Amino acid sequence: MTQATEAARRREPKALRREQLINATIDSLAKRGYAATTLADVADGAGLSRGIVNFHFASKDNLLTETIKFLQDEYTANWQAMLSRAAPDTVSQLLAMVTADLDKKICTPRKIAAWFALLTEAKTRPSYHQLAWERDEKYRTTLASICRTAKQEGGYRFDPQSTADAIYAMQEGLWLRMMLFGRSYRRETALSVVLDILSTIFPKHFAADGTPLKIHEEDHQRR
Repeated sequence: MTQATEAARRREPKALRREQLINATIDSLAKRGYAATTLADVADGAGLSRGIVNFHFASKDNLLTETIKFLQDEYTANWQAMLSRAAPDTVSQLLAMVTADLDKKICTPRKIAAWFALLTEAKTRPSYHQLAWERDEKYRTTLASICRTAKQEGGYRFDPQSTADAIYAMQEGLWLRMMLFGRSYRRETALSVVLDILSTIFPKHFAADGTPLKIHEEDHQRR
């Protein structure tokens, strides 16, 4: 990097430089894994000096903690936005929640690989575990609430929280499959699995082919 380029990078807004470094960290985690990722790798990937990395994050642990927060905030903001844009009926709300995990903004090979690289460290790093749990808890609590409404509408006999946990576990499994098989396992394939599961769990809300159904108000009132 030339001195002129380095000087120009130093003048960039602080928030932009931090995001550049976090994105470079995601790239490195996806490519090298947790243990092999270094501050030098991140600096090179961002096109910045190691001094700038140290200035913003001071240590590898701080950088990776901020990367988890970045991914967590992006994940949460994405499903909350999709949920707020969806129609208020239960079918639309369920579809918004379960398809948010497959949205192109967050469901990319590099981000999925980075997530798993970080989560493998959660067992031995309490701060990572806490951040991952906060992300899970917000999503699962909201999904369980929608499942509870679906149970009332359809007269189902499942436990709403257990059902929400099972759906979430399925989604994690789909992410794992996409990470292991890369681009050969497409989002469209994962979506077909999701729709099959929804039609199995919520047969009054989704047809066998995954087509959304509308529960008539009089049917709901009889329950």
